Amino acid sequence: MNTIPKKSFVQKWHVKAIIWTVIILALFIASCVMTGVDVGAFLTGFNQFMQIFYEMLKPDWSYVPFTIQPIIQTIQMALIGTLIGSIVAVPFSVLAARNIVTNTLVRGVIRFILNLVRTLPDLMLAAIFVAVVGIGPMAGVLTLAIFSFGMISKLFYEAIETIDMGPIEALTAAGATKTQVVWFAVLPQVYNHFLSYFLYTFEINVRASTILGYLGAGGIGELLQRSLGQFRYDRTAIVVIGTFIVVVVVDTLSNQLRERLQ
Repeated sequence: MNTIPKKSFVQKWHVKAIIWTVIILALFIASCVMTGVDVGAFLTGFNQFMQIFYEMLKPDWSYVPFTIQPIIQTIQMALIGTLIGSIVAVPFSVLAARNIVTNTLVRGVIRFILNLVRTLPDLMLAAIFVAVVGIGPMAGVLTLAIFSFGMISKLFYEAIETIDMGPIEALTAAGATKTQVVWFAVLPQVYNHFLSYFLYTFEINVRASTILGYLGAGGIGELLQRSLGQFRYDRTAIVVIGTFIVVVVVDTLSNQLRERLQ
């Protein structure tokens, strides 16, 4: 006769789950208090939010022609920045892969550089480049290039570390150089992964370039900042609608292309 195992008090009353829930709630409340989060202030200002939202429901359609060129510039910024970052990421990814570079010192230095790049927020980079090269799309392209470099390098060297070592061993036994091994045995195995990561990063950069433009780094974000500064929320609505359409189109096309690569 089978007997049902008897649950302990902790299991029966889900004591662990209750304790973790209490801890998380306590941390949440403590964080709200320490950071000065005031829910009452938000509720008090909700009427102002609704007023802005009401004004955005009446878009100024005559403003549409002024948004076309900045939207095109936003896409161009994302494309150029992603392309530059991806190209630079390839050699760094190869040097960071443990199955390609066995020298722990070289690999450690490369990975340290990649980790350092990924810790830099894109908004901080945009502010720095705006100060260095001035207001305009150049600052946005440089920011997106560095962001893309850090992101794709990480994804790409992890993909390289999962490849089949058979072709590499065969070419090495035949006397091929390191460059030949990488070119003929490594890159062909991760080519689809690389294109998928490129498209994924391009999606992110299209959205990010809107925010970067708000800091003066070119693109549609400059119009967003200008319309908000002038309290022209009817024009802000046009900018938001245009950005939404671009993001949806880019995401849809990118998803379809990445599905075909899988």
